[in-house]
Amino acid sequence: MKRIVKEGNFEKPGVAVQGDWTTFTFGGEREDSCAVILVRIRDGNKEKIEVPREYCLGSVHSVAVRDLDVSEYVYYFEINGKKVLDPFAHGILGRQVWNDMSREKAHFEIFDAFASDSFDWGSDMQPEVPLEEMFMYKLHVRGFTMDSGMKSAPGTFRALMNRIPYLKKLGVTTIELMPVYEFEEMSLPKEKKLPDYPKWETQAEDMIVPETVEERSGKVNYWGYGPGNYFAVKASYASRPAHASEEYKTLIKKLHANGMECVMEMYFPDDTNHNLILCALHYWVREFHVDGFHLLGKRLPMATVVQDSLLSRTKIFYTDYAENDFKAHKYRNLFVYREEYLYPARKILNHQNADMREFLNQQRKQGQQLGFVNFIAGNNGFTLADLFMYNDKHNEANGENNLDGSDWNFSSNCGVEGPTRKTYVNRERRQRFRNSIMMLFLAQGVPLLWSGDEMGNSQNGNNNAYCQDNPTGWLNWKNEKSHHREIQFVQQMAAFRREHPIISNPVPFHFADERRIGCPDISFHGENAWLVEPDTGSLCVGVMYCGAYSPDQEKTDDIYVAYNFQSAVSSLALPKLPKDRGWYLAADTSDDAMPCQQEPRLCENQRNILLNPQSICILVGQELPQKNKLTKKKG
Repeated sequence: MKRIVKEGNFEKPGVAVQGDWTTFTFGGEREDSCAVILVRIRDGNKEKIEVPREYCLGSVHSVAVRDLDVSEYVYYFEINGKKVLDPFAHGILGRQVWNDMSREKAHFEIFDAFASDSFDWGSDMQPEVPLEEMFMYKLHVRGFTMDSGMKSAPGTFRALMNRIPYLKKLGVTTIELMPVYEFEEMSLPKEKKLPDYPKWETQAEDMIVPETVEERSGKVNYWGYGPGNYFAVKASYASRPAHASEEYKTLIKKLHANGMECVMEMYFPDDTNHNLILCALHYWVREFHVDGFHLLGKRLPMATVVQDSLLSRTKIFYTDYAENDFKAHKYRNLFVYREEYLYPARKILNHQNADMREFLNQQRKQGQQLGFVNFIAGNNGFTLADLFMYNDKHNEANGENNLDGSDWNFSSNCGVEGPTRKTYVNRERRQRFRNSIMMLFLAQGVPLLWSGDEMGNSQNGNNNAYCQDNPTGWLNWKNEKSHHREIQFVQQMAAFRREHPIISNPVPFHFADERRIGCPDISFHGENAWLVEPDTGSLCVGVMYCGAYSPDQEKTDDIYVAYNFQSAVSSLALPKLPKDRGWYLAADTSDDAMPCQQEPRLCENQRNILLNPQSICILVGQELPQKNKLTKKKG
């Protein structure tokens, strides 16, 4: 059948269907011989549509084909006789099954697929959670749901939808998904070609045979970092691979209905075309209502991204921003996302070159224009449980002789390497867990939790589980019951942060009484109130947040956080409150039975507080009961 063709539209790369015409637009020089190859799905027959050289503008070819039923075909491009996949394809055919061994066969092919799903978004809108209200939770779709015990398609978006109530109850506002666009998880054999010179013609008597194929390593690119198909949803993450886009959109719509956001992690290698990057971000925002991107890569067009009007209300997370890259928007959408909180927190938690001043600077870190993301554990490194269970990494299962993964973990096994039944060791580990969670939620920046950390998930000391598509890299949901107290503690700290917005103040603290109310916005205290300037070696300090500076004037309780990372009982002075108010103990990480009080308890001593070793306490300044007021007045 002879197809009717005409010159296409050069402005939109990839495939566009408008009325009777389907346009294919792709890169290539005018001198290149280019064609569109259509492959009929039902029988595999191929149809070649030559692209005339005059259908080229700059280094872009575009051809429109009339009366093409895209539901019957898949496609690819042919440039100078070589198969080239469409980098803007909205679907990939051939990777519907995760780590499918049949793809190793020599005749197996991957094709581009046409977009087929329509979706009713209804009145859906991005929640636009303010940075001061955010609680982020990072997860791997497959790893989060494979061992969930649910019958509904483990390892998929559908299984993740079933966990939305759990995440919402935990207090999560924003989930960050590791790559969910199409990528090749298999290390397929690659053909090795010799240079054009010299021509090797194998003879029967040859003792040396040219190597043509390299053996597959057998590893799985479980995390998905590497080149990707940035406009296609990963089909093997869907319970119905042919409708992966629809399933992912449904997940996002349900998150939005619960007031929650979806952030996509996007990794771009150094040689990725900058125009493609920008188009990809536009695509996910426009077509999938994505709320934000965590961008990974060294040479990204960040100045263009942050100045793009279409992305001005999309949250952008990156390692750093040049001072002139951005201008102030009414909606603060730019976040610094790097490990600068992780190391000071770990060092002070595990007594390894601890620096209290460095730690406190991280606790009050906030920008005038930029937000900050804080985390103590993530996919790249020890889980939170392993941080207090292993001194050394144990990555032998990765097949790299334990040479991979970071050696700078600042971890502590608390006396025993790995799991133990020793009561005192497990008690110490639980307390360090509570310390880490409390620190994280009392920091001014956005708290981020790695999936499973709230329930003691372990990777058996593997701090680089990039290829562990097995229980090592999966979240063990059996821990949900056995670690219900830890989960509850995270819920309580997330709730405390919400109820006391002075903690997450969206503007920097100034250590000054700018409103002339008799108290600075934040202050430090030692054995004597008001008179301490934390130094590097000090491991005990009190931090007071003046509630009058709260961004929510209906929630103005004063907050006093007492940190004692010393190995002995320590005393800190309590600042004097107005006579009708007193200090109440709200939480104490050294209390293994009830670290968070159901109702804050009035402190018997209003002048100082004794702190148990390696503990953090939270005191809240509240109005005194009537009888206490009378007693205080008579005294």
